[in-house]
Order: sequence, then C-alpha cells, then structure tokens
Amino acid sequence: MLKLYGGTRSRASIIEWYLEELGIPYEFVLLDMQSGEHRKSEYLKINPMGKVPAIVDGDFQIWESGAILLYLADKYGKTPLSPELRGVLYQWVLFANATLGPGIFGEENREQEMPRLLTPLNNIFEQQPFLLGNEFSAADVAVGSILSYSLLLLKLDLSSYPAVLDYVKRMSERPAFSIGKRA
Repeated sequence: MLKLYGGTRSRASIIEWYLEELGIPYEFVLLDMQSGEHRKSEYLKINPMGKVPAIVDGDFQIWESGAILLYLADKYGKTPLSPELRGVLYQWVLFANATLGPGIFGEENREQEMPRLLTPLNNIFEQQPFLLGNEFSAADVAVGSILSYSLLLLKLDLSSYPAVLDYVKRMSERPAFSIGKRA
C-alpha cells in the first residue's frame, strides 16, 4: 500500500487531497515534526532533505509535493494525456510551487505580484472551470491548494478576483478536499 509521510499543518494535505480524488488507498504516516521525527535516519532514507511530504509506492519513493502530484497523475490519473496536455499540466504544477506560492506568500513582493498572477487566473476561470479546461486535474490541486492556503493563512482579500474566489469555493466543496484536514 502506498504510504504518505507528512506532519500536521504540512503540504502533505495537498497530496492527501489528490490521493482521495484518485481513490487510491494509502496509509498516512504522521511524523511528529515538533520532536524532529522528520530528521531521524529512518525518514532521511526516504527524503534526505528531511522535509514532508514524501511517498513510498512499493519500492519507489519520491518527495517534493509537485513531483509527487505529477508522479501520481502519470501513474494513476484517470484520463490519459497527450504530450501537449501533459506539458500544460506540468506547467501549472510548477507555476503553483515556483511562482504562485512565492508570489502570494512572499510578503515583500505580494502587493506587486498578486495582480500579475491573479488577473490572468481570474480571466482563465471566467472561461473554464478548471486549469485544463473542463476536467479537474493535479494542476487544480496544486494551484487550488495555494489559493486556499492564501485565504486560510493570510486572510487575503481576493474580492477583485471573483472568478478566482468562485474557483477556490468549488475546490473546497469537492468531497476529497483536505486542506487543513490534519491541522
């Protein structure tokens, strides 16, 4: 059985959300981050960086939330993707982790970056329900989780982006949605 390693209030909830969406049985291994369980040699064999999340799927192990999402989409995704659509999926997952997250959570650039990032997203969500069009994907987990976290943790006012707010609401209403589940 696939094992997901995480801690309370960690990005493991993103992976848990996608595993639930895919209907993949898994065991959640809760690491006590306060006591440093993620820095002990047993876990460092899974992720030498000592960070969560990580998964072990049979003999395969992988860490870093974006990489895990892409792996799960490739191995367990319900819809086969063309190389072009797979490239778009990868683009959105990388955008979430490398651009959107730092742009929103980096306080020093937030005021400047939010309009640059959220205006195009708002335009996209005015035209289509999900990042890949009409079908939910790992891209929505990656981007939806960052946007949800920004509302939950930063209490940002996104009223200038009504389609983004509607998107976040639709994501949070999904039965598998688990942001903050282990908080």
